[in-house]
Formats: sequence, structure tokens, C-alpha cells
Amino acid sequence: MNTSQSMETVGAKDYKDPAPAPLVNAGELGKWSLYRAIIAEFVATLLFVYVALATVIGHKRQDEAQPCGGVGVLGIAWSFGGMIFVLVYCTAGVSGGHVNPAVTFGLLLARKVSLVRAVLYVVAQCLGAICGAGLVRAFHGSANYMRYGGGANELSAGYSKGAGLAAEIVGTFVLVYTVFSATDPKRKVRDTHVPVLAPLPIGFAVFMVHLATIPVTGTGINPARSLGPAVLYNQRKAWEDHWIFWVGPLIGAAAAMVYHQLVLRAGAAKAFASWRNINHT
Repeated sequence: MNTSQSMETVGAKDYKDPAPAPLVNAGELGKWSLYRAIIAEFVATLLFVYVALATVIGHKRQDEAQPCGGVGVLGIAWSFGGMIFVLVYCTAGVSGGHVNPAVTFGLLLARKVSLVRAVLYVVAQCLGAICGAGLVRAFHGSANYMRYGGGANELSAGYSKGAGLAAEIVGTFVLVYTVFSATDPKRKVRDTHVPVLAPLPIGFAVFMVHLATIPVTGTGINPARSLGPAVLYNQRKAWEDHWIFWVGPLIGAAAAMVYHQLVLRAGAAKAFASWRNINHT
């Protein structure tokens, strides 16, 4: 194969991104697909919070009855990561499988979803998380739910608020960066020799971040997951620290978007090329 043929082959495999999603798309409100996606996000977040919090509360109850009898930190991390893998796999074709306001926020900044869809997703995710936490409280009983902390995220003793905020920023960066990388359609076109099942690396990212961050904040990296148990637990400490679990994930998501879309993707290259052209004219 000569050089020209090689260039043609590379060009044929190249990928052009679709047009950015409109910031405001009122036309979506008249489509059933939007409401189906909202329902999927609600149910997925409900199931995620239910299984994850039930694992946390169940571990604490078992550990109290018999030391080292619970699933431990490793089991809790697997519960969070495994459920994200399952739910992203199940809902990706319906809603995109966000299950997390931080993921939705990052995709909004990247113009992958409209503002209308993003707002409705976040509302559905938060309501789903509250309902999921409510199921855990109902099944374990209010007394046990309150006794074992309700699965609410709080800053652990010995850590500053700055450390907790930084842990949430970095943890969410890892998650949202993985989401962008695993779902990048350009990668599927140009790197066909690298098969990627998107839910798998996303679930592993959640698992690994939990291992690193549980000792610091209990691991939020998902504002809806933090909001649900905070509402049902409703204790002062949880609410005093709650801002960390919104500010940190939103900053982390924004940073991941900038890094992936502008630095690793064509955004920075195009900007650099434009700058060079301006300076050479």
C-alpha cells in the first residue's frame, strides 16, 4: 500500500462529531422518548441507591452482631460499582445511563444533552435517590436506619473540609473522564481493534474510587446518591457537610469534560491551529 492509499484509509476511518445539542430544545418536551428516558433515570437511580445503601446498612448490622461478619469496605465498593455497571448497561440505550447528576452536568457542558433534558434528568435522579433511600429505611426499620447512619455521606473524623472536597473532585473526575472515554464514538470508529463495553470501565471506575474515598467522605461522587439518604437521615452533620457532595462532583465533572473534550480530543488542536494561523497571517 502506497502513502496516498494509507492516507485515504486513515481518512476513511476518521470521525466527525455530530452537531452540539441545542442548549434549549423545547421540542423535546413533546416527545415520548424524553419521558421514557426520565422514567429510566428515576428507576435506575432508585435501584442504585436502594442496593448500595442496603449493602452499607446490612454490613453495619452484621458487623455489630458478629465482628468481621459484614461484607467490608471491599464488598461495599463492589456493590456501588457493580450496580452502576448493571444499570448503565440496562439504561444506556434509553437515557444514556447517566444515573448521576454529575455525569449529566459534564455531558451538558460538552453539549451532549440539552439543558431541558439535563434539568429533567437531575430532578428524576434526585427523586429516585430519595425513594431508594426510603425503601432501605422501610425494609431495615427506622430505628436501625438511624442507628447505622442511614448511608448518608459525611466528612470522616480527622479530615478537613478541604480534603473532603478534593477527594470528591478527584473521584468524580475519574468517573466522568471514564464516561467520556468509554462512550467516545470516535474511538469506536478509529480504534476498532480495541473493543469497549462502556458500562464495564464505568462500573470499575466507581468501584476503584470507592476504595480510595470511603475512608474520607464515604464516597459521594454522585449528588443524588448523597441527597437521598441525607433527606431520610436528616441529621445536622449530614446537612452541614452536604455542600461538599454537590460542589466537589460538579467541579470534578467540569474538569473531566475540559480534559477529555478540549485537551485529548480535537478541541485543543483546533484552537491551537486557529491561533497559529492568526499569528502567521
